[in-house]
Amino acid sequence: MTKSDKPNVVGVKILKQNGINVEELTKQLVINAAVEFTAYYYFTNLRAHCTGIEGEGIKGVIEDARLEDLSHFESCIERIYQLGGSLPNDATHFIKISGCEFLQLPKNPTDLKAILEKCLAAEQGAIVNWDKVCKMTFGKDPITYDIAKDILAEEVEHESWFLELLYGRPSGHMRRKYSGERPHTRKHSRALDIS
Repeated sequence: MTKSDKPNVVGVKILKQNGINVEELTKQLVINAAVEFTAYYYFTNLRAHCTGIEGEGIKGVIEDARLEDLSHFESCIERIYQLGGSLPNDATHFIKISGCEFLQLPKNPTDLKAILEKCLAAEQGAIVNWDKVCKMTFGKDPITYDIAKDILAEEVEHESWFLELLYGRPSGHMRRKYSGERPHTRKHSRALDIS
């Protein structure tokens, strides 16, 4: 096969026939992957700065969201490549397209309220991003829709956790059985499997 030969990718052709703009979908998936990867990094740093007695409990909640964000990143990678896309080779470019600079440590790096506000904003942005993918794919691309709806379900849970911590608004949250449990996205990502 020469470099000029383009393969017949039936899975992509069908999506186009279904009315999906595959290039736009792939671009959105790369953006979402960048957001999830970058949120994982920043949540790692934010979690480390949750100090004191109150900080210990908050660390656990951030840890659950952090590991599930890693699962979200991994959940969409295979689909990006199946659609003919790819991740940028330059990691700094990848992080910049996420738009997550707001997740850097607050001026007072151990201000728990400021840390929680940053975590909440990140989860709310992720909800918007994954809802966009759900709307793009509903009824047209069941594979991507399944991934997006499962990630969206976990992002909504994460939002409710941070709303509870910030505003005392009950979330019905029960701690995960173990960090990285990812009840909805486990089937899409094997990265955190303990076996």
